Amino acid sequence: MDLLYEENTYAIIGAAMTVHNELGHGFLEAVYQEALEKEFFSKKIPYKREQPITIYYKNEPLDKCYITDFICYDRIIIEIKALAALTNDHQAQIMNYLTAAKLKLGLLINFGKPSLEHKRIIKEKSAIISENQRTNNILRK
Repeated sequence: MDLLYEENTYAIIGAAMTVHNELGHGFLEAVYQEALEKEFFSKKIPYKREQPITIYYKNEPLDKCYITDFICYDRIIIEIKALAALTNDHQAQIMNYLTAAKLKLGLLINFGKPSLEHKRIIKEKSAIISENQRTNNILRK
């Protein structure tokens, strides 16, 4: 089964792994964000940094907006963290970003552990089911 934006996702995760291998864990999120931007540039991964996402209420834009860490390939939201552990709140945050931006895929990348941690967050019910089924099938093997 193909993953959503598989090639793009692997390129982004590869860039994050390069940053993590170079810096390790323990820095602030802003350090990883700057380093990841340099890596995206060197690998020619198209990105926009700190993009505002307008939130609408009853079809009216609100003054408050979300600010993403990155949007890559104009279709993948990247949210980076530098924490000891990710929580469901972090996944909910990126799901809200996806909903507001009307995009399907987000990557939650955590540089705060000895090994890089990343999660694919998909905003499409059928895709979420497919991703979970794929994961369950892999775990059963």
